[in-house]
Formats: sequence, C-alpha cells, structure tokens
Amino acid sequence: MDVLSLAVVVWTRTLQPKRKLQQQQQVMSSSQGWAQYLARGVPPQKRYLIGGNWKANGTLAQAAGIVKTLNGGGPFPLEAEVVIAPPAHLLGFVKDNVRPDVAVSAQNSALTTKAGAFTGELPAALLKDFGLNWAIIGHSERREGFGGPGETDEVVATKTKVAVDAGLHVMACVGEKLEQREAGQTTEVVLKQLSAIASKLTKSDWSKVVVAYEPVWAIGTGKVATPEQAQDVHASIRAFLTEKIGASAASLVRIIYGGSVKGSSAPGLILKPDIDGFLVGGASLTSDFITIIQAAKSS
Repeated sequence: MDVLSLAVVVWTRTLQPKRKLQQQQQVMSSSQGWAQYLARGVPPQKRYLIGGNWKANGTLAQAAGIVKTLNGGGPFPLEAEVVIAPPAHLLGFVKDNVRPDVAVSAQNSALTTKAGAFTGELPAALLKDFGLNWAIIGHSERREGFGGPGETDEVVATKTKVAVDAGLHVMACVGEKLEQREAGQTTEVVLKQLSAIASKLTKSDWSKVVVAYEPVWAIGTGKVATPEQAQDVHASIRAFLTEKIGASAASLVRIIYGGSVKGSSAPGLILKPDIDGFLVGGASLTSDFITIIQAAKSS
C-alpha cells in the first residue's frame, strides 16, 4: 500500500467517523467553559497562544498520525488558543480533519498584495480565501535564508502589514543569534527587528499581531532560554510596545517564546508575566505538544 492510500485509510477508519461526535462534544464543553473563563474577567485576546510550527516535516500519513494524536488529546484548557502550522502541501488535509478548537496557520505569506504571476508564493489574500486565519512571518530560518539571501527586516515588516491588511493574524518572529547575545546586543537586535514591523502597522493592526521571540541559538539546538532570560527580553518588547501604542493596547499584544520548548520546560516559562505562550518546533510533531498545551492551565 502506498503512502497516500495508507493516509486515506487512516483518515477513513480513524478520523472521519469520530469527527462529528468530537465537534458536538467540544462545542458543548467549550461553550460552558468559555462562559466560566470570561466570568473571570480575563480579556479573550490574552488567552495563551500555543503555536506549533511543523516546518518542512510530514508526509500525508505522518500528518494523519499527528492529527489523530491531537484529536484524541482530551479537552484543551480554555486558557490556550492552539494554532498549528503544517507545510503548505498539508494545509488542506489538516484543516479539514483536525479538531475544531485547533486553528491552522501557513508558515509564510507572500510579499505581494494580490494573486498573479508569483510562482511558488502564497499571497495572504489566497490564504484567507482558503479559510486560513493565521500566518507565521519572519521566522529566523527564513531570515537566514536557505543557501540564498534571507528575508530582511524590511521584507518581514512589509509581509506582516500585507497579511494583516488581508485579514490574517500574524505570528511575527524576532530573535538574536548566539554571537549577538554574547556581545550583549540582544535587546538592540530584537527591538531593531520589531521597529521595522512597528513602522508599517497602525495601532489597531496590533490586535492581529503576536510577537514571537525566538532566540536563534535555541532553535533546534535543545538549548532553552531560562525563564528569566526569556522574561527579560519579553519585558523589553512589552516596554517598546507601550511606548509605541500605549500601555492598554500593549498589554493585549501576546508575546510568545520559541526555542526548543518542551513539556518539561513549558510550565516554568509560562509562569513569567510577559510570556503569553509558545511557538513550538519539533515537539509540535509529537504528543509532547499536548503536554505543552496543558501548561497553560497550570499557569
């Protein structure tokens, strides 16, 4: 049996029959729980965002397995807004089969404002038309490039504005390299990247932007910034936003941490006052992602 046939069998036998029942149960559960959550006076915008970036990983059969794990992961805490970003070839399959309390994001969005002769690009307008509401923009791997020129601060900023104008929510990534941290340049580098983004956005645009702080030295290396290191940078980002858009609006912008996040490190990180969730890489492909999601409840 080839990979495509296996994936269809997994979907038919495992996902499809349970999907309608799961949706009914989750809607009932979430509506009751959501009412209780709102009664606590917590602004809905400030739910913890738990993002999963699959990067360029996943066959169709593997995606079916990940979706099965998520769908069978039990109730997610209402404090957590969960968004997963599979590679482009899996967006449709994942969107159609994952549980309804998990949103699906693109890993990139084009610089162009419209459809047209842009081979290989994914314009924000087409992503929105496809039913997506999220995109990751400016990830360090795209800033670095893949054997060619990477995305500049200006490109990342423009892409963010184009996506927001098209109606997408954006996880806008910033972060420093190891040599920059060792040189004491972390805040300078991060705020320079963020300044470029801020120069393109209006105050109201920030309601659709999540800032993802991802120290490049921690991405895929197994190294994780300590809760104190991450909080220091997040606090600097919050102070920058307060200066740009005011304390009230800045308090509602979610600032999430990414960089080898695991279920074992998530609880300590999420307790910090300016850490509003995570952008998870490798662990989002495993059941450990559910452990990370559950960390929002313990906070």
